[in-house]
Amino acid sequence: MKKLLAILLVLCMVVAATACKNNAAPAADAKTEAAGQTLKEKAANFDRKNEFLTVGTGPTSGIYFPIGGAFATALKDYGYQTSAEATNATGQNIQNILKGDCEIAIAMQDAVMQAYTASGAYEGKEPASDLRALMRLWPNYVQLVTTANTGIKSVDDLRGKRVGVGAANSGVEINARMILAAYGITYDDITPDYLAYGEAIDNMKNGQCDAVFVTSGLPNATVMELGVSYDMVVVPIDGEGREKLVSEYPYYSKTVIPANTYNNKEDVEGVFVYNIMLVRKDLPDEMVYDLLTGIFENISTIKASHNAANKNIDITFGVDDIQLPLHPGAEEFWKDNGYIK
Repeated sequence: MKKLLAILLVLCMVVAATACKNNAAPAADAKTEAAGQTLKEKAANFDRKNEFLTVGTGPTSGIYFPIGGAFATALKDYGYQTSAEATNATGQNIQNILKGDCEIAIAMQDAVMQAYTASGAYEGKEPASDLRALMRLWPNYVQLVTTANTGIKSVDDLRGKRVGVGAANSGVEINARMILAAYGITYDDITPDYLAYGEAIDNMKNGQCDAVFVTSGLPNATVMELGVSYDMVVVPIDGEGREKLVSEYPYYSKTVIPANTYNNKEDVEGVFVYNIMLVRKDLPDEMVYDLLTGIFENISTIKASHNAANKNIDITFGVDDIQLPLHPGAEEFWKDNGYIK
């Protein structure tokens, strides 16, 4: 009898051990399987329904706002909870990304690189080394506008004039400062008006401002309205000043504002700088990969938001123009799609 009980006890122990082993196997297998997954596969299984994204845009008068709003809509349609936040554009968006107040945000690359390297407008500050890029966006054209009665026909003619340079430390203001410097002009040579370009153009209509820097995609609705109601002049950014600008700052490129963009009957020489989409460095790699997947699956929503987006935001443009480091999840996405070797 004792021998039978002993045999039964041994059998129970064997059955229990086997059951424990079998119960543990799925978890171990799942862990092994997850470890063997590519980032693309992990992203495909990312649970996005409980993730909330804030998209940093810009003032309601500019095109950051509608295009940023379209990004929020596209990602909402993809399954994320989203919100588009109106901001003062590049400067505030850089800070909001660094503070974690938004997950993705639009910014001009020149200001971003100055923040990243603590140079230019950000000289003396800590380098913003946590900034990371998600994707390239559209080119921002630096447009210097005035009215015919001011007599301003060149950047050099701004000396002694009241000039709308953009809100202090905004992307527009950083552009204005660098362009003026390329022509040997400082703020001591002008009366700077630190207002967003929509407000500065209103001042110009009232005779309280002589010229305004507008950095935007083409066409800009506020500039279009000015050209319809007033004898507007788009001042060229050309000559030696432009040569110096693009040689010192590789994120600027020569371009033209095409004839009939506004009331200009001929092409106007100028420069542009790319906008990029920033992303928080601390977001998981698979989430960032999934964000890009969702953006390009719903790219028609973004393209419909503005002509600049329709012409310039597409996966085929790649990321060659981005000088800021990509987020690892973004880098893997662009590699998988053949745009990084």
